[in-house]
Amino acid sequence: MIDLGTNFIYDAVDKDLEEGVYKTVQTRFPPEPNGYLHIGHAKAITIDFTTAQKYGGTCNLRLDDTNPTKEDTEYVDAIKEDIKWLGFNWDNVYYASDYFDTIYNCAIELIKQGKAYVDDLTADQIREYRGTLTEPGKESPYRNRSVEENLDLFDRMTKGEFNEGEKVLRAKIDMTSPNLNMRDPVIYRILKAHHHRTGDKWCVYPMYDFAHPISDTAEGVTHSLCSLEFENHRPLYDWAIREVGVFEKPSRQIEFARLNLNYTLTSKRKCLKLVNEGIVSGWDDPRMSTLCGMRRRGFPPEAILDFVSRIGVAKANSVVDFAMLEHCVRDNLNTTAPRAMAVLNPLKVVIDNYPEGVTEELMVQTSPDNPDIKAPITFSKEIYIEREDFMEEPEKKFFRLAPGKEVRLRGAYFITCTGCDKDEEGNVTTVHCTYDPETRGGNAPDGRKVKGTIHWVSCDHCVDAEVRLYDRLFNVENPSDEEGVGDFTQNLNPDSLKVITCKIEKALAEVKPGDRFQFVRNGYFCADKDYTSQKPVFNRTVSLKDSYKV
Repeated sequence: MIDLGTNFIYDAVDKDLEEGVYKTVQTRFPPEPNGYLHIGHAKAITIDFTTAQKYGGTCNLRLDDTNPTKEDTEYVDAIKEDIKWLGFNWDNVYYASDYFDTIYNCAIELIKQGKAYVDDLTADQIREYRGTLTEPGKESPYRNRSVEENLDLFDRMTKGEFNEGEKVLRAKIDMTSPNLNMRDPVIYRILKAHHHRTGDKWCVYPMYDFAHPISDTAEGVTHSLCSLEFENHRPLYDWAIREVGVFEKPSRQIEFARLNLNYTLTSKRKCLKLVNEGIVSGWDDPRMSTLCGMRRRGFPPEAILDFVSRIGVAKANSVVDFAMLEHCVRDNLNTTAPRAMAVLNPLKVVIDNYPEGVTEELMVQTSPDNPDIKAPITFSKEIYIEREDFMEEPEKKFFRLAPGKEVRLRGAYFITCTGCDKDEEGNVTTVHCTYDPETRGGNAPDGRKVKGTIHWVSCDHCVDAEVRLYDRLFNVENPSDEEGVGDFTQNLNPDSLKVITCKIEKALAEVKPGDRFQFVRNGYFCADKDYTSQKPVFNRTVSLKDSYKV
């Protein structure tokens, strides 16, 4: 189980159990199926499921499908896949639509008690009447309709006699409340839209703030755990359950700080714009903050859970450095990703004294921590190395290949540079070397040492591969335009994706999409879903360099 340490949620649950408020613990994860889950949801998922696990309780998945104009079964399926990928299993799957009859009957009950009324004000008028943080609201002229009239009008709304926006059902609470959410909030509106589960049965749908507490309590949820932006909605949550008066054990809402990550966007509206305008390739683009995007990029689920655990459960909002997430990914892949050789920017090397036409199979360590786990790789007279591993006029402290310098080829031999060939423009095209046959395996019998070890692949025994070098999608810490400062797409990082063709060892042409590797000295990479053995495609997950300070 994920360790979230001691936190205020557990303290509250402990107190409720000790005082007999609840005998068991039941939580739920309630996403709206109108988009794909993102890194922020990973924190909510972990808290919801881990809390239930800690107390031997139940955690359900409940899809909040109260807005049929934006929801789709595509999103339902994606949500389920992401939760399972993170390693969690729900006890039951429910939908808010399962409770539509119950929620509707609760609205009727409020009307009968004189605590809800049908309003004819437009959305703009309702907003105007609500007032401000410093000025009280004023009552709607329709607020004091009789119970009989409200029941009749709500029934006619339900039968489809009115147009969308023509009438709404509002809770009758307090237009002078300092909490704007309590100033007669709308609890039902007309939506003549086909629902993905209930079809055309309904043309009125409950608002989230009314559907949520009723669904929670009807389902048996004891602790409704949600992010901090719902703290001001809690009085309405409690009011709805209390005033309906049909539930013996009301649910308790507890808020925690949401996960805010710099250099990312989690707004579904803005993510949808990125997708629809072709700025990214889709919801699973590896630069997106979606869980499916991070999965495609190669982030292990264990690393994401480690990240959430390190953040902990707090009450105050804060912004977490994206580098911390990358650190958790490196930390995981460093101990789990097999090592392989790939040359991203190839430069040809000819070993002049190596026998012509001869090849040999060398055993190279592939395990990150077990030197006895090795795999064969073919060595030959002509190889590729990284272009940056050669310098004709080496700088001071350059310990890689240069004229007269000796280096170790990983798992192979010591080689010494004797010169290079250039094209008409003076660019180095080929490097010439000699090798020491006594250093097979990478060690000299006379004990001499070399300071540089470089990776390589055989020219005739490698495969071309497409490599996608991903970086952060945005080049500013807060790319959002929430404060009205321009369009958030102006903050895009122009270098967030570079596509190159590289040379990989043949074994990498026989893996599966999703397999992760450390390309020695280059970083961590994942076989993309576009990968085939005829055209290998790899995504860079993270580089080797870690900028996060533990």
